[in-house]
Amino acid sequence: MPVLTVATVNVNGIRAAYRRGMAPWLEQTDPDLLLMQEVRASDDVLREHLGADWHLAHAEPAIDGHKGRAGVAVASRRPIKDIRIDVGPERFVDTGRWVEADVVLDDGSLLTAVSTYVYTGEFETPPRQEEKYAFLDAITARLTALRADGRHVLMCGDLNIAHREEDLKAWKANRKKSGFLPEERAWMDRLFEAGWVDLGRHFGGDGPGPYSWWSWRGKAFDNDAGWRIDYQIASPELAGLATSCVIHRAPTYAERWSDHAPVVATYDG
Repeated sequence: MPVLTVATVNVNGIRAAYRRGMAPWLEQTDPDLLLMQEVRASDDVLREHLGADWHLAHAEPAIDGHKGRAGVAVASRRPIKDIRIDVGPERFVDTGRWVEADVVLDDGSLLTAVSTYVYTGEFETPPRQEEKYAFLDAITARLTALRADGRHVLMCGDLNIAHREEDLKAWKANRKKSGFLPEERAWMDRLFEAGWVDLGRHFGGDGPGPYSWWSWRGKAFDNDAGWRIDYQIASPELAGLATSCVIHRAPTYAERWSDHAPVVATYDG
């Protein structure tokens, strides 16, 4: 596989992200693939902001309770052969939380890139913790099916789960809260036991951190009181081609253009 730079980020609304300064970061980083969550915009608005040089796969939410809140996308400098938004149960199809793109690489091989935005769970209105568990089960089944034919698969996104104590600053205070519940963490355990690789932790060391999300409120960012909930999770064969994975934390609070930081990985086949 040719050298490939992949960035994933919850943009917290593409229009707001661009107003706050996403464009200079994108120009400087220059990824081959850009996976986004919480796009919160139509296809036309997304294309207007990114420009015409990207091939685009975008799952826009189309049902009440998700409009204006979700939306996931894969933007690629390489052609996209096929796009799918079906992660499993029909009730998830139009939620704007899952999109797959079969990206044609320079050597003609395919990479299935997935952008996903998992429910926050109990913090949503109304609470969606059971929906979160059902969505996680659907992800497991879908990833298993994608990997079955030996293809390279990369799932990126805001999973709204901190896997280990090292993945959030205030882990003791959050042991009984959505995002750090034992059932959620056990789901990630099973995923990694099946061979999938968390590149952020693989390259990020033992921790604590580095974190990828900080509340806009208070001094969370300045005190680095964050959570690592944004991931690049690769099939084992693809993970073997990864050469780096870093979090692009803004230098200062004023320079943030989302409450999440991009996770950027490089692959070299």
